[in-house]
Amino acid sequence: MDFSWSMVAAGALVGCMVGLTGMGGGALMTPLMVTVFGVNPTQAIGSDLATSVLMKPFGAAVHQKAGTVRWDVVRWLLPTGVPAAFCGAFLLQFLGEGEELQSRVKIVIGAALLLAVTGMLARMWLDRRRAARDGGETEDAHVPVRPGATLLIGLVGGLVVGMTSVGSGSLIIVMLMLVHPRLKANHLVGTDLVQAIPIVAAAAAGHFLVGDASLGLAAVLLIGAIPGVLLGAVLSTRAPGGVLRWVLAIILLATGLSLVHVPEAVIVPAAALLAAYAVISSRPRRPRPGTAPAEAAKAAETAGDGTGEPPADGIERASAPRQV
Repeated sequence: MDFSWSMVAAGALVGCMVGLTGMGGGALMTPLMVTVFGVNPTQAIGSDLATSVLMKPFGAAVHQKAGTVRWDVVRWLLPTGVPAAFCGAFLLQFLGEGEELQSRVKIVIGAALLLAVTGMLARMWLDRRRAARDGGETEDAHVPVRPGATLLIGLVGGLVVGMTSVGSGSLIIVMLMLVHPRLKANHLVGTDLVQAIPIVAAAAAGHFLVGDASLGLAAVLLIGAIPGVLLGAVLSTRAPGGVLRWVLAIILLATGLSLVHVPEAVIVPAAALLAAYAVISSRPRRPRPGTAPAEAAKAAETAGDGTGEPPADGIERASAPRQV
């Protein structure tokens, strides 16, 4: 693999997104390598996984230091997630050989991206309902873990990660949100980064065994990804990440539709509609006539004015409060 500054820049961009939101590793890196840099799809999957194995510990270390990792959730994800991720690499071999395999892998990656977007949008809708019902006072760092559902998340998420490299952040974190809806956003990000290390390592090992990973390509990506994920992880403990999650959802939608061969005449309007919805739903809610000043202030906080309460767009912030 020849050295490429554009590839380094791509690694830095993806790394920053991973550290900031816990999403976007395979969901951005693999499609970028396939669609922008022309990398073989199966090689892109294996190389992305190899990159993530070395990138994610840097972001995870920042969250561990900040105390935003739920180790009990991690322990229930790994028993099913690790073996499923390892086996996912071998399941790809049943999709065919040569060009037929690469074409089908693109479709599988695209489907995984669309699944991730669907989960993100479902989460936004649920958050909006919760904020309207409870007034936004719902985040908790100590919600109890749900063992059975968490084991199932590990199984499904690990399998998707092993087959596509997508899902260790963009899919698993969404499923964790749905199963543990009151868990604080920054704890979700930190927990997701930690659980991804062994799951991604298992998937990468499987792809190395079948010869689908390029160490040279992974090394080039890591030059940018490591400082990127460190910067993103630091920002995620101090700054809001709601806008970036909307951007990520729009990118994943457009990329997923492209990989499943949807015409550009459909992709552009679909992305534009989602962007318009993001702008509209992110506007602060106006208090109803007769609302008391205290209630109006609380409504503004719920809409996401930087106080740390869940925003009106339904996406929990990836920022930590001043005191954890």
